[in-house]
Amino acid sequence: MTSRSPNLIARAPGFVYHKTKRGIFRRGEQFVLHCEDVALPKVAERYGTPLYVYSATMIRDRYDTFDAAFRDLPHTLCYSVKANSNLAILRMLAKKGCGFDVVSGGELERVLVADRKAARNVVFSGVGKTREELTAALKAGIMLFNVESESELWALAECAVRLRKIAPIALRVNPDVAAETHPYISTGLRKHKFGVPIREARALYAQASGARNLKVCGVSVHIGSQITDVAPFGEAMARVADLVRELRRDGHRIDYIDGGGGLGIDYDTQNGENLSLDVTAYAKAVTAPLRGLNIRLLLEPGRAIIGPAGILLTSVVYRKTNDGKRFLVVDAAMNDLIRPALYGAFHEIIPVVQNPESPARLEVTDIVGPVCETGDFFARDRELPPVEEGELLAILDAGAYGMVLASNYNTRPRAAEVLVSGKSVKVIRRREKVSDLLRNEL
Repeated sequence: MTSRSPNLIARAPGFVYHKTKRGIFRRGEQFVLHCEDVALPKVAERYGTPLYVYSATMIRDRYDTFDAAFRDLPHTLCYSVKANSNLAILRMLAKKGCGFDVVSGGELERVLVADRKAARNVVFSGVGKTREELTAALKAGIMLFNVESESELWALAECAVRLRKIAPIALRVNPDVAAETHPYISTGLRKHKFGVPIREARALYAQASGARNLKVCGVSVHIGSQITDVAPFGEAMARVADLVRELRRDGHRIDYIDGGGGLGIDYDTQNGENLSLDVTAYAKAVTAPLRGLNIRLLLEPGRAIIGPAGILLTSVVYRKTNDGKRFLVVDAAMNDLIRPALYGAFHEIIPVVQNPESPARLEVTDIVGPVCETGDFFARDRELPPVEEGELLAILDAGAYGMVLASNYNTRPRAAEVLVSGKSVKVIRRREKVSDLLRNEL
């Protein structure tokens, strides 16, 4: 058996090891990773690899944990569609009454296809909304536009006048609050492209209130993603609360504060996270500055709901050694999951089948894909029990920013996606074929 019990490095309740009998004569035992009640080797055999696998129960449970943490304050959870935009997952969340945060016209269209009634709980964020996208959102009747610049404000007003619509707006303010995260996903400082400086917000709100087709009704803030220290959330929200009080004194009616998202997950955990404790601490930090304000809080969780609820299943194609350096070459690649190449991100990687009778030894190896780039790796110098060619590995915590960032680099068709609920396995995206990639080329 390995030096670590497999139960400590899976992701309960969605991904757990079960002890099973092995071999034709059922002699001996092995640990087999399951998604809910389904053994992952059977899923791989039926649907192939690389394959994204999601746990429906885990997604629902994580949403419910967020919802419960904010129960003492009127709120709407607006799932961040950019984290994972599969229609089946959006439909599942919409049925639970979830709202949505979108950052493009394409994401808005996805939400409308999933559930057209969900438009009334949509917030539209992003620094580069085009007039076509603004027009589509006005026609859909979304809840709120998070406006990120003066130019966007007047573009929205122009579209609203043309359609004879009223555009509900919040300015996304930049509170200049630092958060410990990767620089590519930090958004709350003055050097970033997002939002308007908080000190300039009152003047811009005054201008907006004079526009007949704009309705000032909120303030928005978002300081970044994958933030695990809750203190910056509280600091940002305290500055937003002060601004709301000033705006109300100026005569504006502020009904919403959009607190953004950004709560991180522990990609490196081997002892299991305590989501309830993490979200409770986050909720306290966010809501403490809002006491007495009588507002509705909008939140945009994405990664924290979907991240641990998905894995990337991949097969070992070759074992390789270069002057003592070990490699496992797998059939997934950076085009399937780019986070390690893009951010140097860590993902726990575990064998799908573990033999408790094997010697307690580990190999130090790189886990790499077949794409023609040295940056095509999932892990470097990682300790794993010996894994043979043809065996399966599970790359954990791949539910967020996995498939949505996938590409066709090296003319590689994108992976299939399946959603597991109990004993049921449903294909929610078919595997691409090379012919699909060529279809639109002339």
